Amino acid sequence: MSDPLPAGVVDRVEYDVERGKIREFTRATFTTDPVHTDPAAARDAGFSDVPATLTHTVVAGHQRDQRAFVDSLGLALARVVVGSVTWTYLRPLTAGDHVVGTRRVVDDVQREGKRGGTMRVVTLETEYVDADGEPVVRLEEVLIERGEQR
Repeated sequence: MSDPLPAGVVDRVEYDVERGKIREFTRATFTTDPVHTDPAAARDAGFSDVPATLTHTVVAGHQRDQRAFVDSLGLALARVVVGSVTWTYLRPLTAGDHVVGTRRVVDDVQREGKRGGTMRVVTLETEYVDADGEPVVRLEEVLIERGEQR
């Protein structure tokens, strides 16, 4: 059994940043810069290894139990949409990095919808730290739970 999470923490995830996964993201996002696929080009550009594409942290979704996460917030998955996602990089992620992401609720409010009814807006922040415990990426997600249809 895992240790309980501290108050306000929704979940934790950890994974290795792998060259193969970086290559997959490079293809999926039509990224053409060879620094993401060629270690020599990456070194020539000043990186220790191939850097991940900017949206690479979405691989965490494959490591998480998304249903349990939504349920833990009391959200109705069928009514949830993503309002926005913002990444703030403190340094590039590169192949060989090991990161741990801790996701917290930073805001949870009810708002009146433009077409009547209420909606719930939940803002989450995930801070990813490297193997030395240094922050490398902060991710902010805004989830919107639409009100029930009348």
